[in-house]
Amino acid sequence: MKFDRIDKVLRATVLLLALSAPSAGLAKLTIEITGGAGSGIPIAVVPFKWSGEGSLPEDIGAIVAADLYRSGRFDLKPPSDFLSRPSQESEVRYKDWRLIKAETIVVGAITRSGENEFDVNFQLLDVYREKIKIGLRFTVSEDQLRQVAHQISDRIFDEMTGIDGAFNTRIAYVTMKQKENGDRLYELMVADSDGHNPQQILETTNLPVLSPSWSPNGRDLAYVSFADGRSGANVWIQNIESGKRRPVARFDGTASAPAWSPDGRALALTVSSAGNTDIYILQVASLEIRRITKSRAIDTEPAWAPDGSHLVFTSDRSGRPHIYRVNTDGGQIRRLTMEGKENAAASYDPRGERLVLVTNRGQGSGYQIGVFYLSDSRTDVLTEGTLDESPTFSPNGAMILYATKMGREGVLAAVSADGRVRQILKLHEGDVREPAWSASR
Repeated sequence: MKFDRIDKVLRATVLLLALSAPSAGLAKLTIEITGGAGSGIPIAVVPFKWSGEGSLPEDIGAIVAADLYRSGRFDLKPPSDFLSRPSQESEVRYKDWRLIKAETIVVGAITRSGENEFDVNFQLLDVYREKIKIGLRFTVSEDQLRQVAHQISDRIFDEMTGIDGAFNTRIAYVTMKQKENGDRLYELMVADSDGHNPQQILETTNLPVLSPSWSPNGRDLAYVSFADGRSGANVWIQNIESGKRRPVARFDGTASAPAWSPDGRALALTVSSAGNTDIYILQVASLEIRRITKSRAIDTEPAWAPDGSHLVFTSDRSGRPHIYRVNTDGGQIRRLTMEGKENAAASYDPRGERLVLVTNRGQGSGYQIGVFYLSDSRTDVLTEGTLDESPTFSPNGAMILYATKMGREGVLAAVSADGRVRQILKLHEGDVREPAWSASR
């Protein structure tokens, strides 16, 4: 990764975790756990009991088990070890579960209660204390069953780790496929966090789609695209439900790297015009734009603090790219990163305590993903690649998604914020890039 590429290849990342393939015919992502599995909280997810005719519409127990496994925080006990398959606490023989060293178990049942209505009951049980930790009931339609499964996973994750779950969210990503005639097909996709229910938002030929960024309410995507082969890069906003899109930043030069403000009213942008590349803030409703930095250096990749008070961005004003901070009303600019040869592409965790970034420590090590702690200016390097880029925290701050290469393939990878759990996310056909994770559904 070179700094002059930072301004052209815009970064965003997401946590797309998919153990099973999405709908046939659309972009398919699957996950491979490469480190950390089997070292978490011992838990057993019992297949949910189905009371109804025909096959189970959605295997909620399997979805919950897949969510928890992907998080890297749980050691899933295999169903082949189960001595019984209870569906409620009254059927549980706790000693059976102590024998297989499960600390907690998940039990549940699905009942058809109407023509298109289902009752879903689940309980999270403490094996050693022999008590119910969580017990909930949902009444939903068939197309809401997967969402309920993710909500159950979120509740379990919260209860067992003290961290909000992030399974019931959506992701966006861009795929690129090389056609037989040499053309490149780009698709902007939206899917559930586990890769299911993929929806194509935009398709272009030979016109790259870059840097999708979710609005805080999860209804709109900002991204960079081209009106045609002669136009420069500009920022568009597209509504997910209606599909309507509109350009919001069109300049004689280019506008790139959109980042939504926490209140959803503004976008921070990189604008390259008249020989300068600087950070601007655009008011989405009025399209009023205000310049934040003014330097002969390249200022790019803005990202908002969670409280909206300031931005961090990448700049080479010191000779090499490093991370800087500026208030959203402008003013004095402060350099944050001092260590390493180069640091770039920074963004905040949800609490505003850490930055995830791309770091080059020098001596030919290439580019890895690091976490910069604002309290003591320390950077922990989490990955071992040489071309890792586009990192971002998951909405709960527990995981980091980034882009990397496996051979000639563009793939996504995930690492836990402590570096313990590692995952690879691959597209079956073509490259996957430019991911973004919605903080709300």
